[in-house]
Amino acid sequence: MSKTSLQEGQMIISLPESCLLTTDTVIRSYLGTYIAKCQPPPSPLLALCTFLVSEKHAGDQSLWKPYLDILPKAYTCPVCLEPKVVNLFPEPLKAKAEEQRARVQGFFSSSRDFFSSLQPLFSEAVENIFSYSALLWAWCTVNTRAVYMKHGQRKCFSPEPDTYALAPYLDLLNHSPDVQVKAAFNEETRCYEVRTASGCRKHEQVFICYGPHDNQRLLLEYGFVSIQNPHACVYVSADLLVKYLPSTDKQMNKKISILKDHDFIENLTFGWDGPSWRLLTALKLLCLEAEEFTCWKKILLGEIISDTNEKRSLVIAQKICHYFIEETNAVLQKVSHMKDEEVALLNQLTLVETLWTEELKILQASAEILNSLQMPFRCMTQ
Repeated sequence: MSKTSLQEGQMIISLPESCLLTTDTVIRSYLGTYIAKCQPPPSPLLALCTFLVSEKHAGDQSLWKPYLDILPKAYTCPVCLEPKVVNLFPEPLKAKAEEQRARVQGFFSSSRDFFSSLQPLFSEAVENIFSYSALLWAWCTVNTRAVYMKHGQRKCFSPEPDTYALAPYLDLLNHSPDVQVKAAFNEETRCYEVRTASGCRKHEQVFICYGPHDNQRLLLEYGFVSIQNPHACVYVSADLLVKYLPSTDKQMNKKISILKDHDFIENLTFGWDGPSWRLLTALKLLCLEAEEFTCWKKILLGEIISDTNEKRSLVIAQKICHYFIEETNAVLQKVSHMKDEEVALLNQLTLVETLWTEELKILQASAEILNSLQMPFRCMTQ
């Protein structure tokens, strides 16, 4: 909470470099000599995760105990959720969640040799200290809370970018998509600084913005969903694009190929303001009649080919939107039943329910907009 009114450009927080937990911190610690002689070199991410697990294991002996104590004991990133819960995700998010799980499991498997080399530091077996659950907690801590801070390439680390910094106290600031901030490490003051780019009234909570992320991205990377997120959207897959188009269209494969070649097959969405320009453009190209097909370049440039083409693309967009609304309602019903039966998963299921509820609101808004966009064409046919 701000004790005073904050004006645009005012400093919210300035955290000295000495308070930041980075790979420099790790190298200067008891882990430094082990990292220096490790072959192959560990990644910067592994170094940070190892330090977090080790310091947490040290308990009261750790200088970082005050910070470790305020960190979440568990996270709600998809990699931490039960598979039956992840299975309820929208398809694009489900695929990314499965990739995330595979990535973290691979990260753990490839790190075992490095953990073994640290045995001289501990009286207890390292496999008990650096378990999968311990590393998962550390990975989520870095993934959800680290700020961007670029470090130079060092021989003791693998070539992956070294851009993580854990910022105690600063990372207690919550996300809001409605605020703007400027955040960066100041080379002159040697502090990580956050300045507000939008005002904040006295006694209001001070928010920062993690970026203009949609809800699926927020859930994947940070484990939460933002209500009334202006960046939220519903993704349309390539398969669904052609679901309501005539199967007799001999040029369909060519049309799909053109969309792929011009990067119009992904990031097709419904948002609060209706179908995206990219989605409508893709549908307009797919709806071209045989005699109009030579005009496909004009479609990609945003030109109108014919009233018939405009009308058909809007009709297809509305059918896709209604399909999503039915699917979303069905999933919400399923989640509601599971909440009654799987009490232990109540929090996880509520998270999924919130995501789908927000997507339903977007689809309903899009359906209304599509309806109004078709009004001129209805008047023309009367």
